[in-house]
Amino acid sequence: MKNPLAIDIGGSRVKLRIPGVPEKRHFESGPTLTPGQMVEGVKRLTGDWDFDSVSIGLPAPIRNNHPARQPANLGPGWVEFDYDDDFGLPVKLINDAAMQAVGSYREGRMLFLGLGTGLGSCLIVNHSIMPLELAHLPYRKGKSFENYLGDRSLKHLGKKRWRRHVADVCAIFYAALLPDEIVIGGGNVANLAEMPEHCRAGDNSHAFEGGFRLWQPEWAAAVPVYDDRPT
Repeated sequence: MKNPLAIDIGGSRVKLRIPGVPEKRHFESGPTLTPGQMVEGVKRLTGDWDFDSVSIGLPAPIRNNHPARQPANLGPGWVEFDYDDDFGLPVKLINDAAMQAVGSYREGRMLFLGLGTGLGSCLIVNHSIMPLELAHLPYRKGKSFENYLGDRSLKHLGKKRWRRHVADVCAIFYAALLPDEIVIGGGNVANLAEMPEHCRAGDNSHAFEGGFRLWQPEWAAAVPVYDDRPT
């Protein structure tokens, strides 16, 4: 059994945790953060922690255990970087929404939607991980789902109208993808007065649990589902 370090990389902070230790550590992220700086920051904060593997949740599509393109809100160099070599440990990369989805999973067929700066999405079916890119599909008036559910829309529309769109979008995805349940996570889940039908609330802390689970036998076998496509 591995003892992994889970790293949740966001646009403003890089957050860290290991199993059995409730303490979370973090340092600043941002549009200039490179993968080399990320590794340096992680090593600086975890010198007294014992771990033998690393899970990284990154806000980008992942293929062949590497980012398929540069994360939009981070610095350059993420696609070409050798993560295993720089950490000196085995590393698993996964989309950040997918990592939170893994940590939120209970059973059956679950759709995860992450309400944050944008809209993250992932479908899990019997431990098989299938990250989705639903955010940029057309929704209304030539605009995408993300245009209506993202952070800017919340500020522009106000909570009442934004909540209606969240409920409408959940109903659309429930009908189209036939999940047993939808888990709504991300920072903006706190702005929902109540959960839409067929939904339950997630929590950003579940990303760490997802990072730990990736090394467990029932999940390790599922990881290639999301990263074995050719680039």
